[in-house]
Amino acid sequence: MCEYCGCRDLVTIADLTAEHDVLVNLSGRACRALLAGDLHAAADLTRAMSTVLVPHTSVEEEALFPAMAAEFGDHVHDLLSEHRLIEGVLTESADGTPDDPTWPERLEHALSVLREHIIKEQDGLFPAALATLDPTEWDHLEAVRLRVGSGVATTVGGGAR
Repeated sequence: MCEYCGCRDLVTIADLTAEHDVLVNLSGRACRALLAGDLHAAADLTRAMSTVLVPHTSVEEEALFPAMAAEFGDHVHDLLSEHRLIEGVLTESADGTPDDPTWPERLEHALSVLREHIIKEQDGLFPAALATLDPTEWDHLEAVRLRVGSGVATTVGGGAR
């Protein structure tokens, strides 16, 4: 993420970024598990990712994206579509290792989309939010965060802080 705009100085953005860091670490581990053919480990890691993604996505979709949609509608729409793709594949492992033989390939694709998605948010959306959101919108982001919490602290082995 950029170092020049100061958006990470805001607790809300710092928390979203910390969650991204955990997700990148878990994603890398899941990719390595896939390469090793260990689908059970990959599925375990996707469940850990979902623990982080559920509250993270709530903050973005309930507060950040609506606040940014008027000015950056197409970009927000694309980010929402990526959320659905990523969540769809991760959800398949909610109850264990999926039997679908296409799941490993689809998971690999979803993890690639996730990494690009994070870059779009950290290098584009977050700095734009710093310049665009008003105090009421920031308060709303913080209120959603307080309500949904964070999955970072509960993620075992995910690089949680």
